[in-house]
Amino acid sequence: MASGKRSTGLIHHPYKPPGGFEAVAPGVHKASTVIFPNVHALRTFDWKDKSGYTYGLHGTPTTFTLEERIATLDGGRFCVLAPSGLSAMALVDMAFLRTGDELLIPDNGYEPGKSFAAGELAEWGITHRFYDPMDPADLAAKISPATRLVWLEAAGSITLEFPDVPALVAVVKAANQGRERPIVTALDSTWGAGIAYQPFELGVDISLQALTKYASGGADVLMGSIVTRDEALHRAVLLCHMRLGLFIGVNDAELVLRGLHSIELRYQRQDATARELAVWLQGQPGVARVFHPALPGSPGHDTWKRDASAAACLFSAAFEPGISQARIDAFCDALRLFKLGWSWAGPISLCAPYNVPGIRKLGWPHAGGLVRFAAGLEHVEDLRADLAQALPQLQA
Repeated sequence: MASGKRSTGLIHHPYKPPGGFEAVAPGVHKASTVIFPNVHALRTFDWKDKSGYTYGLHGTPTTFTLEERIATLDGGRFCVLAPSGLSAMALVDMAFLRTGDELLIPDNGYEPGKSFAAGELAEWGITHRFYDPMDPADLAAKISPATRLVWLEAAGSITLEFPDVPALVAVVKAANQGRERPIVTALDSTWGAGIAYQPFELGVDISLQALTKYASGGADVLMGSIVTRDEALHRAVLLCHMRLGLFIGVNDAELVLRGLHSIELRYQRQDATARELAVWLQGQPGVARVFHPALPGSPGHDTWKRDASAAACLFSAAFEPGISQARIDAFCDALRLFKLGWSWAGPISLCAPYNVPGIRKLGWPHAGGLVRFAAGLEHVEDLRADLAQALPQLQA
């Protein structure tokens, strides 16, 4: 081959591998440009129903496969993937809210989602209010003619209250009677991960997950998902997603596809570890209360027993009011296996202190500081010993 033809020959090489290759891991297909077989295909292929490929931004075999598997995990029909859990939350807000609309947010909801409402949504003329997720009557009182979207979260962020989601959804359904634009209910079900409960059996319209957590499991991927059973809701999210130019990297999709193989095993292991540590910790000096849905007396425990079958890796400890924040920080610094860091559901146990009164709008009844723990995949005895050796810092 002459040198002038070499590049053309390599780019347009005629070899194609034989079909029929099967392996445990799905193939990783990377593309911006997608090649069409003819002009008719270019004009008629439709990515929106997954019947064809048109451009890398609109999906590849790899991302389509992940979307289908996440939809199955959540018990839905349709899935849209986003670059992170927060971007998925923002996408839902943008798909369903317009200037003059109102958003209702649980007071114990994900703090960055609240920040998006107070920032961008407020700038766009969209108002928001907070409701007590443990009181359906409070939600009923907060719904107004302008309400268009209600966020729910089970369990609640940081303090892990488990709300009565069916009761909250029933409030919204009652308010929807006669409305031209029904209120949409969206559940942040990251904690449930499709394992502890099935979101749509609780009655919600949309299920969101930060796949960064359990679906990945490796603490090395950022991704979010939006799952629905309703085609019209899915189309609204999908088209907003397209107009924003959102996409996820196919190498990240590959990692989440791999993580799904072991998600149930990891969830069960970390659930068991968290329960054992939570029971032990609530009897330790300086600990006023431990929040974990599976603990009797933890807010929403009876609802959790009714609606869920597992309880994830998280538990939070509220300390006695006399223990200063400096002592709590020293306790966290003394931990060796529990690392300081955000997120959870990875292989390494994590902890982080929180100023809960500073992020609650409707009040917080506990005067002491709080630390949220995430159990990793270490042996439970080693994690308990780590907590035990650090606890004296609370009394130093």
